[in-house]
Amino acid sequence: MLVTFSCSAYADITMFGDVATRLLTLMGHSGKVPGAMLAEDVKAALESLVTAIQSDQQLAEPEKSEDEEDCEPVVSLSNRALPLIEMLEAAIQSKSHVMWEKYS
Repeated sequence: MLVTFSCSAYADITMFGDVATRLLTLMGHSGKVPGAMLAEDVKAALESLVTAIQSDQQLAEPEKSEDEEDCEPVVSLSNRALPLIEMLEAAIQSKSHVMWEKYS
């Protein structure tokens, strides 16, 4: 499943469903798709997400494998969250709602 986040102040963002639902729960939402956030709730969601990402970075230790040459690089949750964080910041500035739905 793919999830697309949209906001009138920012370009649409499409993410894998598992990553999107994890970020939604970190923002304090149920993780259900589709969904929406009112403009006045975006700031609190952004603060929750940033706090959770910072905590995750402090706790995370890089996984080491026996044969790192054959492994693809791991993309951290904080890197995956960057476009969504930028969208939430743009939504705050323009007082816009944020919506998410399954990408079809």
